[in-house]
Amino acid sequence: MGQKVNPIGFRTGIFLDWKSRWIAPKREFADLLLEDYKIRQYILNRREPSPERGGRGERRAYPMISKIEIERTRDEVRVIIFTARPGVLIGAKGGRIEQLQQELQELTGRRINLTIEEITRPELVAQLVAESIAEELERRVSFRRAMKKAMDAAMAQGAKGIKVQLSGRLGGAEMSRREKQIMGSVPLSTLRANIDYGFAEATIPQGQIGVQVWIYLGMFSEDDSHGLDAKTGQTSKKSKRAYKG
Repeated sequence: MGQKVNPIGFRTGIFLDWKSRWIAPKREFADLLLEDYKIRQYILNRREPSPERGGRGERRAYPMISKIEIERTRDEVRVIIFTARPGVLIGAKGGRIEQLQQELQELTGRRINLTIEEITRPELVAQLVAESIAEELERRVSFRRAMKKAMDAAMAQGAKGIKVQLSGRLGGAEMSRREKQIMGSVPLSTLRANIDYGFAEATIPQGQIGVQVWIYLGMFSEDDSHGLDAKTGQTSKKSKRAYKG
């Protein structure tokens, strides 16, 4: 089970909150869900000319984004972007974020309210770690060196454990294979374990290489604020019987 279930989806609604938080009538639900998807794809996949290559190549316009949360009210759509580089997203005097807000409003036809949340320790965010490994592979760095560098950085920042798995034509080999490395403990089947998961793809001359990262950050506490709405109405897990030691 631990190798076949997305760790974030496995814990959503129990210990983790949903990334889209709104309620809609049944006839509107599908359209709003598709609108959420378009908002996320527009922000994550937007490209711009790369100044490092003299404008000949392209790069992501908004890099180092780990996740996008969406909340809806009757009047507006609130989009919360979690990024390790808020300065790039905001731009000089807030010009870039105002432009993005205007473009999203044109895309959806609704009033958009953008909020930026800074990630202070990107080494502990699995999505950002996976993307950094993918970038290293595209720069033709040895895949074992890229894996070891990311894992050492995560453990140095206080991670309890990390697992990295690469799949594809590693090292330019003719046949694709999987390579996996683990440091520390990664209890994927323990529901109370706070495990972050990220996936990215690296494009190399030989094809695509998939990068999967699992980071174990410790156990969820009993009073954790994540998924409080999901826990409402559940029976108490504490035993009513008093045991004497």
